[in-house]
Amino acid sequence: MPELPEVQALADFLRGRVVDLAVAGVELGSFSVLKTYDPAPQAFSGLMVTDVRRYGKFVDLDVDGLHLVFHLARAGWLRWSESMPATVLRPGKSPIALRVRFSDGSGFDLTEAGTKKGLAAYVVRDPQEVPGIATLGPDPLADDFDEAAFAALVNGRRTQIKGLLRDQSVIAGVGNAYSDEALHAAKLSPFAMAASLSDEEVSRLYAALREVLTSAVAASSGKPAKDLKDAKRSGMRVHGRTGEACPVCGDVIREVSFADRSLQYCPTCQTGGKPLADRRMSRLLK
Repeated sequence: MPELPEVQALADFLRGRVVDLAVAGVELGSFSVLKTYDPAPQAFSGLMVTDVRRYGKFVDLDVDGLHLVFHLARAGWLRWSESMPATVLRPGKSPIALRVRFSDGSGFDLTEAGTKKGLAAYVVRDPQEVPGIATLGPDPLADDFDEAAFAALVNGRRTQIKGLLRDQSVIAGVGNAYSDEALHAAKLSPFAMAASLSDEEVSRLYAALREVLTSAVAASSGKPAKDLKDAKRSGMRVHGRTGEACPVCGDVIREVSFADRSLQYCPTCQTGGKPLADRRMSRLLK
């Protein structure tokens, strides 16, 4: 799933290419991808792109005050082309969910792999009309998101810290991968209760989260959209690296599996050498 660093890179990539271009057309390949009905996508035709912004994991194209907002969900992606095909996109005839054309012939397609569809697009007059944006927590890379602001979100929360970091209403833009990375850098168990963390541990986690995200944004910056997935994978130290050696201590990276996702961690660095219970594997071993 694209998270804050990749979405920021996509927003920067688009801003550098489409600002001051007119939208030549917006075509739907899937009616279900569009979550709004007024204004219609045709309203963009002929209007000028004035900015591209990121809100959490959402990308917002500001087109003369009308906004095309999209969220790539778990398996969505943006495919850019300097020269779009002349063929008009027809619903149900392509894996492409949405296509945007610009006045210079360039454009992009939004695609989604797999059968579980979560890719979403919105045409709104104000980004705050998008439910997922309206409920977002603070951006962890915002200038005013200091350690005190982070501590206020964590202190007293009777929930596991891994889930808290992934909760978009608490902190915007962090998902499964970068929460794994931040917790590893902070040497904290993903199952630790937020309310039980000491002031020193909260401070350590804040610094780790900012460093992990800042480094990932820097690593993604300037890369073409097609290269961002590989850049994300290559930058991971524990996430997605089950069975490999921890780059810090050399212990084997372990995994805990859930119904639709998994987390990775290092026992030596994060849990005092004790493997966490993996309920899915426990059932298989009975």
